[in-house]
Amino acid sequence: MALKSTIFKAHLQIADIDHGYYADHALTLARHPSETDERMMVRLVAMALHAHDLNDVCNGDGTLAFGAGLSDPDDPDASLTDFTGRKRVWIEVGQPEDKPLTKACSKADSVVVYCFNHAAEVWWKGIETKLTRLEKLQVWRIPTDASQALAALAERSMQLQATVQEGALTLSSNLGSVTVEPVRWK
Repeated sequence: MALKSTIFKAHLQIADIDHGYYADHALTLARHPSETDERMMVRLVAMALHAHDLNDVCNGDGTLAFGAGLSDPDDPDASLTDFTGRKRVWIEVGQPEDKPLTKACSKADSVVVYCFNHAAEVWWKGIETKLTRLEKLQVWRIPTDASQALAALAERSMQLQATVQEGALTLSSNLGSVTVEPVRWK
């Protein structure tokens, strides 16, 4: 019998000072049995970093949502879809292969990868030359110490505050706070 996803609920208050975006989001995260708390929280951080795109890209008329993630490799980890159904931002977390990223670039206006953990540098060295031609692609590195610290904030029911200022995101809850400063690789 297949294991089922674990459901997490998050109430996320976002104060994105860099983009003038302030909003509350009620989110449901389905964590695949093979997904770690670290990866799930990086998905949440990616969502918080792109929440301002609801206004900046879709003028407030879009949907920012988690995808099927590990359950469906053809679905993004998170995405912003406008009212016509067009994918405006496709977000991947981890270390995806080049072919799915190429396919994602043909389906969306922008594709963003957030890689993390100790193997990210090895992944990037092996794939960097294959991704140079993808103009729609951005690749960001979440420092390992920050991604590991995010896992400690994971709870089945979370009350989180995300503050984005000068390119850094601070995620806080009653369990503590973690500052994430993504580094752009591409």
